[in-house]
Amino acid sequence: MPGKRPRNATAIPSAKRERKAITLDVKLEVLRRFEVGEKLSQVAKALGLAVSTVATIRDNKEKIKASSQIATPLRASRLTRHRSAVMETMERLLRVWLEDQSQRNVPLSVAVIQEKAKSLFDDLQREQGESSQTAKFSASKGWFVRFKERHCLPHFKMNSTAPGKEDVYPEVLKSIIQEGEYTPQQVFNVDETGLYWKRMPERTFISVEEKAEPGFKSSKDRLMLLLGGNAAGDFKLKPLLVYHSENPKALEGYSKPNLPVIWRSNKKAWATRSIFHEWFTYFFCPAIEKYCAQNNLTNKALLILDNAPCHPVNLSDLSDNVRVEYLHDNTADSIQPMGQGVASTFKAHYLRRTFEHILEATDGDDTAEIREFWRKYSIMDAVDNIAIAWEELRPATMNGVWKKIWPECVQFQSVSQTDNIAQLQQNIVTLAKSVALGEVGEADVDQLLLSHEEGLSNEELVRLEQEPAGEEEEAGEEAAPALRQLTTRELSAAFAHFEAGLQVLTGNSPDDAWNLKVSRAINDAISCYRDLYSEKERRSKQLS
Repeated sequence: MPGKRPRNATAIPSAKRERKAITLDVKLEVLRRFEVGEKLSQVAKALGLAVSTVATIRDNKEKIKASSQIATPLRASRLTRHRSAVMETMERLLRVWLEDQSQRNVPLSVAVIQEKAKSLFDDLQREQGESSQTAKFSASKGWFVRFKERHCLPHFKMNSTAPGKEDVYPEVLKSIIQEGEYTPQQVFNVDETGLYWKRMPERTFISVEEKAEPGFKSSKDRLMLLLGGNAAGDFKLKPLLVYHSENPKALEGYSKPNLPVIWRSNKKAWATRSIFHEWFTYFFCPAIEKYCAQNNLTNKALLILDNAPCHPVNLSDLSDNVRVEYLHDNTADSIQPMGQGVASTFKAHYLRRTFEHILEATDGDDTAEIREFWRKYSIMDAVDNIAIAWEELRPATMNGVWKKIWPECVQFQSVSQTDNIAQLQQNIVTLAKSVALGEVGEADVDQLLLSHEEGLSNEELVRLEQEPAGEEEEAGEEAAPALRQLTTRELSAAFAHFEAGLQVLTGNSPDDAWNLKVSRAINDAISCYRDLYSEKERRSKQLS
């Protein structure tokens, strides 16, 4: 009987995959995580196992537990302390909170993390009732070390008190600008900021009534905005908006490309690296090219970013015309232009515009009419008001925020009166008095504006924990029919690309060991596609 024809004559033979032994401890850890409510993909990611392996362990639950009972007496001295469901849930929520803080580039300390963990644990205990009250948790430093190890936490920004470094970066930036011969029109900064788009001052009757109602609070619904512009102050970029839903009901019938914002979605309403990468490539760079052409400028720009996790480090490699520079962690908060008043002024304008919207849509005196308007106030209304608020920021404000980082470019010596925060707060209070919302003072307005920068509350963390499960299941159900079939021609083309890439690497690699390791890894990774190709070829011959 003739031997089988090789799948691809030019393919480098792959080494036999080593079988990874799964210890009984790991299997029990998998089962324990399922018992506390973790999903299949979460368990696999947390323990570094294949999804299929985790599924097999789950399906053999009874056999594994029986084996553990037999094995326990022989190794009882190595038993670990049982971790309660409250502790497991608290650590999952804490990790989400840490990711949120990291997304917003908020500096942290071990003490702050410990305090948040204790707060979460206490709240979860109260929800569980008396049965869980016996467990004690002090959020000790030992727990924190183990928590970092268990969850493989990435580096997050810690508080820094190093003096003097704030004054260094302006000089660094100055040399970069001189070297690239950039004008203030060609130097840009962008930054992310959160917005609770349907939140009212606490003493308004809308807020009071909402707190008394059970269920989800619309005032907790948050979106993320990427705001930015150039140092000259004459060009504001179209805002990028990230919401937790891709297709909310309020957007039915609207064309997203025609919205006054760039609409993107993420389950936690965070900017991700892929979203930022797409924004840079398909929105920022073309906008710069168009702006430079309109103003008879050379098509080039300098983009200044902080080191938020969502900002890819290789952006400069994606464009020949845009150079990207990153602020130092310990100076970003104090000198980044968009953080020196642009975001806070924009939010004041948004709140004022919201009050104006209420006044335009109602007579201002009928509380029932105002209540009904606010019930129907949708994310689409918010998008329109965001666009109006962003448009209202004056060039003097957009230029003046560069004073700390590039004082030579500032042409306006004072902020525009229309963008003065104190004046805006007075205008908001005056509008509030024209609408029957209740007592609203400047302190209430100030509190609301500051609340946009707060981290996720314990209640919001619990809601975020509950939401993704349903969305993932729904997405999974919809995704199955959408799978497309690869053709043999497409597979052959893909194999050729892989082979060409390997030839480039092996032909120029300084180490032969690297060649072998990479070749084996790639051939092993695409073996499933080679199997698919062979099966398609076999079926094609049978049919012919």
